[in-house]
Amino acid sequence: MFENLLPALNDHNLPYPDTIHPIVVHFVIAMVLFAFICDLIGYFSANSRLLEVSWWNMFFATVSIFIAIIFGQIEAGLAQAYDAVEPVLNLHTLIGWSLSGIIAAITAWRYVIRLRDPKKIPMSYLGVGLLLTILVFFQVYLGDELVWVYGLHTVPVVEAIKEGVL
Repeated sequence: MFENLLPALNDHNLPYPDTIHPIVVHFVIAMVLFAFICDLIGYFSANSRLLEVSWWNMFFATVSIFIAIIFGQIEAGLAQAYDAVEPVLNLHTLIGWSLSGIIAAITAWRYVIRLRDPKKIPMSYLGVGLLLTILVFFQVYLGDELVWVYGLHTVPVVEAIKEGVL
């Protein structure tokens, strides 16, 4: 009944030309990692301008991660995940949603720190930033595995699923 209202899916099994989630999520990754680097350098060099750069990167990363998750959920739903990929896709999804809350909470904490003294951050914030960086790298590993190992939304894998090979 509603099938006529939906756009047709292409060779990548998407209603638009290519995946959008990786494009948006790369901004999030870059902003979070750059924010941590700016915090490190700003902390050890006492350069408060770098702390301001870090704050704005975390702010925009917080907004962007929700956009990345929306497209990630759409694209995961259209991926026609086969048995071997499901555990990795489920873990990637769980960590992605968790990261949205973690990044939002860290950004809120950073905002409070910025209000109290915009020229300093505590060492504990750097420790949390390091843990966030490690978690982001693990999430990147899982995302790379979904594309480069399992081939989600690649033409050969989509065709194999349609032909019943996978």
